[in-house]
Amino acid sequence: MTVLLHISDTHFGTEQAPVVAALQALVRDQKPDGLILSGDITQRARSAQFAAARAFVDSLGIAQVLTLPGNHDIPLYNIAARLFQPYAGYTAAFGPDLEPELDFGDVLVLGVNTTRPHRHKDGAVSARQVNRVVKRMHAARREQLRVVVTHQPACVMRPEDEKDRLHGGEVAVQSWARAGADLVLGGHIHLPYVSDLCARAKGTPRALYCVQAGTAVSHRVRHGTPNSVNMIRWTAPTPHEKRVVRVERWDYDLADDRFEESKGQELPLAE
Repeated sequence: MTVLLHISDTHFGTEQAPVVAALQALVRDQKPDGLILSGDITQRARSAQFAAARAFVDSLGIAQVLTLPGNHDIPLYNIAARLFQPYAGYTAAFGPDLEPELDFGDVLVLGVNTTRPHRHKDGAVSARQVNRVVKRMHAARREQLRVVVTHQPACVMRPEDEKDRLHGGEVAVQSWARAGADLVLGGHIHLPYVSDLCARAKGTPRALYCVQAGTAVSHRVRHGTPNSVNMIRWTAPTPHEKRVVRVERWDYDLADDRFEESKGQELPLAE
């Protein structure tokens, strides 16, 4: 089994020390094989915030890590930096690859940088990015769980969140579904949920689940939801088994001062 920890919107600079400690304890207990951090790592893209975020990621001791920048990881008030070096702070802390991938043998994870400095909060996915993922998905094997990671959500559940949906996302999910993607992970709106895009995005040809994470450690919780993270558990099927992935939501419980599983789902995947 391969276990992935999916967190998002840590917003270092607004982190809560008890929640950080609780997440570190969860990692020690669950021992995930990989960490996926889907953007908004910092609150204001300041060097001290990136340093704190890097120290936090290192403290988890997870062997394989995939991070993506979010819109908060681009300078907001330093206009020159935003125009000419928007990712300087991010790359200094997390390396130059803005679209990394992880290959565990039985899991393939592809990062897509959906931030656009000129768009402020909004994100977008280009035809080039869509096609890159399609090409890579075509090379994946049946036993692999195929995961795409963006920052802005590929789908939303509430009409009021439509403004935050990824520009170009509908075309992207249809193309990625046809190419064999199973999950699209994201964050940005601090609202955790799982939705079958086949049921929500017209023209999506096969099961493809949108898995959203809430805010992991920041005090900037929204929508009445607590700090939360996702655990994704995958066992590669034998030739005669159905493809099924387990997705768990873990919420921070203030009374117990720890993350506890609040919801688990077995998601049937397409062949």
